Amino acid sequence: MSEKIVQLNEEIIKGQLKELVRGSVEETLNELLEKEAESLTQAARYERSEARQGYRSGHYDRSLTTTSGDVTLHVPRLKGVSFETAIIERYRRRESSVEEALIEMYLAGVSVRRVEDITEALWGSKVSPATISELNKKAYVHIEDWRNRPLQGGRYPYVYVDGIYLRRNWGGEYENVAIAVNEDGFREVLGAAEGMKEDKASWVSFFQWLRERGLDGVKLIVGDKCMGMLEAVGEVFPDARYQRCVVHFYRNVFSVVPKSKVKIVVKMLKAIHAQESKNASREKAKAVVAELEAMKLKEAAKKVEDGIEETLTYCDFPSEHWTRIRTNNVIERLNREIRRRTRVVGTFPDGNSALMLVCARLRHVAGNSVGQ
Repeated sequence: MSEKIVQLNEEIIKGQLKELVRGSVEETLNELLEKEAESLTQAARYERSEARQGYRSGHYDRSLTTTSGDVTLHVPRLKGVSFETAIIERYRRRESSVEEALIEMYLAGVSVRRVEDITEALWGSKVSPATISELNKKAYVHIEDWRNRPLQGGRYPYVYVDGIYLRRNWGGEYENVAIAVNEDGFREVLGAAEGMKEDKASWVSFFQWLRERGLDGVKLIVGDKCMGMLEAVGEVFPDARYQRCVVHFYRNVFSVVPKSKVKIVVKMLKAIHAQESKNASREKAKAVVAELEAMKLKEAAKKVEDGIEETLTYCDFPSEHWTRIRTNNVIERLNREIRRRTRVVGTFPDGNSALMLVCARLRHVAGNSVGQ
């Protein structure tokens, strides 16, 4: 006895079921539109009634993306009464949410192919690469508006700056990023701009751009040591002081210290910045230099001796601010978030796309965090 096994083509069945559901959804929505039209005109189609408030004038077709696929709505045209349907309003909200989701996915580093697959899974139909490109153009306009917004926080005594390196197809570039603290003690993400490289010209351009947008009252600029940045500070903000990030200073010293001795050197360096005054820190630094020389760590001793003074500028400001203004950790955390996002992309096609992704992330962070 031969046994025949009946095999079902699951893909065909799924497709048929999906089309059945899509057709049902389309029929139901169009029936709802008809009911809304009857309610607005207070009369059914072709019905003669003294209570009638308007008249039919045909219809127009409109596509609606649903979780079951694309459906065609036959939207009634009315004379004498405005046809405001809740279905169309929901469509507009969905359309807006779809745009936002697509932009977020793309700016988060999701590939166009992956975006197509995700939209099909979520909304029943793929969004074409051309549509994604068009939505990104809209997003770039909004991001650029945010990037160049006027700074209205009053005076900003403390400004934290850093450069983040991103890869492009034809060579890398730096994105200069800045965060400031206003007089009320609140942090504000100021923005980012293309730096090309960390030279004086790039930093001068960056600082001038911030000043033109309203950055004022700067007393202290905190960042890693970069000669181009230091020269730019003196030119654009001549009254501002420079604080070298203590954490970066430590890392620079560790670069010439054997791994076996890093832990003890950490304690020695931290002791310098744990003093109660600038003079006490200077004296402690001298003792640390002597101890490093005794440990035969002459290169480390030289780095401490040459660089310690620019790490002590914070001592000239209110002591209650010291722990927050002697490092640029606040911007380092932001840079880690940016790197996490940009790592997905790998290499950017151009500088503008890199800048837009960085600014999109900065805008997201700025919109979701307010703090002192």
